[in-house]
Amino acid sequence: MGSTRHRSILTAASSALGLAALLAACVAAPRMAPEGIGYRQARFAEVEAMRAYRTCRDEGLALERQARAAAEAARYLAVARTLERCEADLGPDAAHLDLEDRMRVYAVAVQSRMKGGDVAGAREGLERFADAFAGRDLFFDDGTSFIDSMGLILKAHPAGVRAGDWVNVPRRLADELARIDRWGR
Repeated sequence: MGSTRHRSILTAASSALGLAALLAACVAAPRMAPEGIGYRQARFAEVEAMRAYRTCRDEGLALERQARAAAEAARYLAVARTLERCEADLGPDAAHLDLEDRMRVYAVAVQSRMKGGDVAGAREGLERFADAFAGRDLFFDDGTSFIDSMGLILKAHPAGVRAGDWVNVPRRLADELARIDRWGR
C-alpha cells in the first residue's frame, strides 16, 4: 500500500512537473508581436526611400559636375530640377536621412537655378530651403552663411539690408555688391 501511495505521489508530481514545463515553454516561447511585420515593412520602406534619394542625389551631383565643365545655363537648370525632385519625392519614409546632406543638396539646387539664369526660381528655392530647414544654415569654408550670401546675391533680403550690415557674407561679396549698388545709383 505504501508503494502504491508512493507511486501515485510520484505520478502526480511528474504530472505537475510536466504541466509546469509545458506552461513554462508556452511563456518562454517568443511571441511575434502584431506590429512586427508592420515594423519590418516600415523599415523596408525607409531603406528604399533612402536608397532612391541617394540615387537621385548622385545623379544630380553628376549632372552638376557636367554643368560646371560645360558652363551652360540649360545644364544648370537640369541640375536644379533633378535635385529639387530628389527633395520633393522624399515623403515621410526618409526621416532618417542625414539632414545636413539634404541641406547641401538643396543648396546646390538653389545655386544651380541662379547659375542657370532663373533668378526668380532661385529666390523661391532659397525660401523653400529656409522653410524646410528652419533655424538651420550651411556655412562656407570661411564661416560665412549660405542663406545670407544667396539672399544678398538674389536680393531676397528685406528692403534696406545692404551688404555688410547684419548679414554673414564674404567680404569680397559685400564689397562687390556695394560697388554695384553705388554704380547703380
